[in-house]
Amino acid sequence: MNKRDFLAGAVALGASVPGLAKPLASANASVAPVSTPLVTVSGAIQRHNRGPVDPALDQLFHKQLVNFDAGYAFDFAMLTRLPAQTIRPTLEYDARPHTLRGPRLVDVLAQAGVPTNPLTQVLLRALDGYVVASTLGQVREYGFLLATHIDGKPLALGGLGPLWAVYDPAGIAALAGKPLKERFALCPWGVYHIQVNAVS
Repeated sequence: MNKRDFLAGAVALGASVPGLAKPLASANASVAPVSTPLVTVSGAIQRHNRGPVDPALDQLFHKQLVNFDAGYAFDFAMLTRLPAQTIRPTLEYDARPHTLRGPRLVDVLAQAGVPTNPLTQVLLRALDGYVVASTLGQVREYGFLLATHIDGKPLALGGLGPLWAVYDPAGIAALAGKPLKERFALCPWGVYHIQVNAVS
């Protein structure tokens, strides 16, 4: 992940914020974001609170070839209302332990009405276009968080945030013995879109 260039993604986010901020008027307006959405789940989901990608105003989606007819967008308040979990992994960037807090990714996906099949495909897309392919089963097994805070402070745009899909590799047998730099390959920071694909 140290090969990724975050600057281009941050610039693109700045251009896209107005587009991200326009939720669809839905039958269940109480779940619609009331401030700027940070992450949108689309694909095989049962709940929706925003409409299709607008190629003129949703520039980050458009430039990264993300397209959907409807999605479920979460703002910061919606995410922090979900039960929070805390992990303390040693991070690859400074080889020091840090406290990360946020809702479990499986809870975020459940809120959007994702199929419960453990083989359901989950694609995590970061601001710079980095995409991680996982499954609902792996997301659950690895204990992914959609972290909103690090060491008691909100994750910052320009750093690892505003959202980071992350786990603690020390508790995962397949990862614990790997070199530190190889433990977080499935953990994109700056997550803004989650594509869900059902399996038959």
